[in-house]
Amino acid sequence: PLSGPGMFADRTEPGVDVQSLWRSARSARCEVKTCQTGKISTAEAAAQSHTVQDTAVQTEQRKDAVPDFQQEVQVDYTGLLSFLQRVEDAVIKELNKNWKSHAFDGFEVNWTDQEETVSCLHTLSYPEAQDQNLQVTSVSWNATGSVIACSYGRLDDGDWSTEKCCVCTWNLDRRGLSPQHPDLVVDVPSSVMCLAFHPSQPSLIAGGLFSGELVVWDTSRTEDPVIWRTGMTDDTHTDPVYQVNWLPDTKHRNHSRLLSVATDGKILVWREERDGQLALAEGFAIVAQQIPRSTRLKKMAWGEAAVGVTSLSFSHFDPDVFVVGVEGGYSLKCSTAAQTPALLRPGGSVPLRAPGELTFSPHAGPVYSVSCSPFHRQVLNLFLSCGTDGQVHFHSMLQTQPLFALQLSKKYLFCVCWSPVRPLVFAAASGEGKYLQVSSLEHKIKREVHLFDLARSMQKPTVSLKQSMNDCPVYCLEFNTKHTQLLAAGDATGTVKVWQLSSDFTEQGPREMSHLEQLASEIMD
Repeated sequence: PLSGPGMFADRTEPGVDVQSLWRSARSARCEVKTCQTGKISTAEAAAQSHTVQDTAVQTEQRKDAVPDFQQEVQVDYTGLLSFLQRVEDAVIKELNKNWKSHAFDGFEVNWTDQEETVSCLHTLSYPEAQDQNLQVTSVSWNATGSVIACSYGRLDDGDWSTEKCCVCTWNLDRRGLSPQHPDLVVDVPSSVMCLAFHPSQPSLIAGGLFSGELVVWDTSRTEDPVIWRTGMTDDTHTDPVYQVNWLPDTKHRNHSRLLSVATDGKILVWREERDGQLALAEGFAIVAQQIPRSTRLKKMAWGEAAVGVTSLSFSHFDPDVFVVGVEGGYSLKCSTAAQTPALLRPGGSVPLRAPGELTFSPHAGPVYSVSCSPFHRQVLNLFLSCGTDGQVHFHSMLQTQPLFALQLSKKYLFCVCWSPVRPLVFAAASGEGKYLQVSSLEHKIKREVHLFDLARSMQKPTVSLKQSMNDCPVYCLEFNTKHTQLLAAGDATGTVKVWQLSSDFTEQGPREMSHLEQLASEIMD
């Protein structure tokens, strides 16, 4: 017990520890965990070989070999001089013989792969025209040789004056070429009877219509391709135009003139005008006075006798000379330099002249095609003609009688065309099929494109091509002057076939021109 006022006093007591039961219990329940993988074991390895060995393929040098190949060669100059002096006269003689030789005249090396057979490269058509039963009336290659154009119309019957026709083009070099989808289709209100691409401007093409009108299209213009036309004037043809040709303009180098022929007997030359019109520059007419009286003539309304012109071909050596084929069955040699007036009713803006100079022996029916040889020398002036009698006449302009005639078909021959690269080769188009005998079976196979090589035979075609399985004629042919292995043919089914010719028809022999002249001269003698 404490006494007095000092009942409270400082005192130090020993510390007291209270052990935690919670920590000890939790520690007993905890486990130690880790995410470390086990120890990674590594080892080193190498592919390098421990030993190295050198190998060589060089043979060991022979002890007797010359160690230095660049060392000077020992020459016996005295012996060499003696040898050259002995052979000098003989070598010079042979060199002079080679220099004067004509063995390889006209021979050109062909570096392209040779084709052994004639094959069909493309079959082109325009289904909408075929649905109207339109026919391919003409084909033409452009100046580059890569674009083919065809005209659609009808040559047998039908209402030509009101039937809608067209002109189609295909670029054969185009990667996405579609045979039944032309690159360009130009609608024309009248049947297109003939076509001709410009000789140097690849996009210009001229056409002659059944209405007698001429039209020039620019295929690079898709909206309105017509750039020139004759219109219907007093100068325009009154009958269908069957051929058009581009002529150089002697007065204006950058311009061209256009020539047209029609069954009204007129041969007209047109010039370009600034207003998009073709104006008549000069004209000719084939009249009755220039051919024998026995010819069947087409009487014109005004009483004058005019002879319908169906085809024309210019000489490749004289720009004033050309040959025409007429409905009466005759071929005539003509000249643009003729000054004799044609006695026809006046009315046009230009007086017409009579160009005929020489009349050749006739076919038994109208002449449909003439073709002047691009190879003959001026001494011979050769040309071909064909017509409804199924014959091909081989002519020289120096005599009226044909050098020889080939009876190629019992039906019409519509086109004949001389090869641009082979003087002895030409093609003809007919409407007749032939029967092919195979074993004991007889198959009727239509072969209407005929290729002739006169070096092989003067009596029968070298190759006859199957244009169509149908009984329909081939109306037009044209060789490609740039890609000379190509030949285009158009038929009555509305199809254009592009044939790839074999090297036999495209490679000229060393003396082929001489052979042609010799052949013609022997026949004339």
